[in-house]
Amino acid sequence: MLGTMALAATHAPPVIAPADAAVSLLDLDQQGCEALVSGWGFKPFHGRNLFKWLHKHGVDAFAAMTDLPTNLRDRLTAEALIRMPRVAAELPSPDGTVKWLLELADGQRVETVHIPEPRRSTLCISSQVGCALACRFCATARQGFNRNLGTGEIISQVRHAVRAGKAPTNLVLMGMGEPLANFDAVVRAIGIMRNDLAYMLAKTRVTLSTSGIVPNIYRLAEVSDVALAVSLHAPDNDLRDLLVPINRKYPLEQLIPACKAYLRGDPRRRITWEYVMLAGVNDSDRQAKALIRLLEGTPSKVNLIPFNPFTDSGFSSSDPERIESFRQRLQRAGLIATTRKTRGDAIAAACGQLVGRVADRSGRRDGAAAAVRGPLP
Repeated sequence: MLGTMALAATHAPPVIAPADAAVSLLDLDQQGCEALVSGWGFKPFHGRNLFKWLHKHGVDAFAAMTDLPTNLRDRLTAEALIRMPRVAAELPSPDGTVKWLLELADGQRVETVHIPEPRRSTLCISSQVGCALACRFCATARQGFNRNLGTGEIISQVRHAVRAGKAPTNLVLMGMGEPLANFDAVVRAIGIMRNDLAYMLAKTRVTLSTSGIVPNIYRLAEVSDVALAVSLHAPDNDLRDLLVPINRKYPLEQLIPACKAYLRGDPRRRITWEYVMLAGVNDSDRQAKALIRLLEGTPSKVNLIPFNPFTDSGFSSSDPERIESFRQRLQRAGLIATTRKTRGDAIAAACGQLVGRVADRSGRRDGAAAAVRGPLP
């Protein structure tokens, strides 16, 4: 079980070097920490110890990193910083879910959600400030897009949860943003999450969710084997073009082979397909049959997600009976199909509801509805 081994006093804000000259330590993976101290004339193992202090012990005060040489601690104080976001708000839900609104150094805000369950603890983290992909049913998309998060800004969400006493057993990159549009920072952050000197999360405990940036699915397969979830939401290109506009660039004929390739032929692995249930839009028996045909031959788990409403979305959720009928049809065809239990909707922390605060730079402040023209079928 993860936890911080250091005393509370070691969490005091460090003496921070001038921001324009400082090295942001949370942006560095283990190899980066080793390279940093080696470049300063110290042994690589001191960089390994620094990395462990930062993540396994959660320590901010360089003076408390007692197995580092004094002159290295002085150098860190002078030339490095540990930049954590400010907690602008903490919102607990009656179901135990907690949402943190985290303010970054430039004033942008992202949301991170902790979801406790009897046998596990899931942390949902963000990878971008806003999102540029304009999925029509997603509140994040309505906020527009400002920028990618750095590795340190991604991993600081995990670090905050651990220090708040809510260490995750499972981690999902399903918060604000499209992870595969921020490839390098996300992959580096995943490496830190899985490192035995940091958060020790197994590959099956980390899930990356993508809307389907096909080239980067192939790239991810070359460097990582974490679980992959795909925001599908439609069984055909015509409807998916409207709901998930990235489909116009990477249609299902490209997406499905990329996902099969990601599994590397391992029969133990499956793609999780996320399918938000929208009343009268994608929930008919005909569409269930089309989904069965689409996924034939792909090891799959289909996660049916009741739509979580937000202002002016234009959608409503399929009723429970329709969702169950859809699920049973998939199940009878041999697919693993589950219905996600909605958590955190009382605090707008459920799937598709995260908004943060985004200074939009995408030129589409009117949001996803304006970006996708024409009525739904």
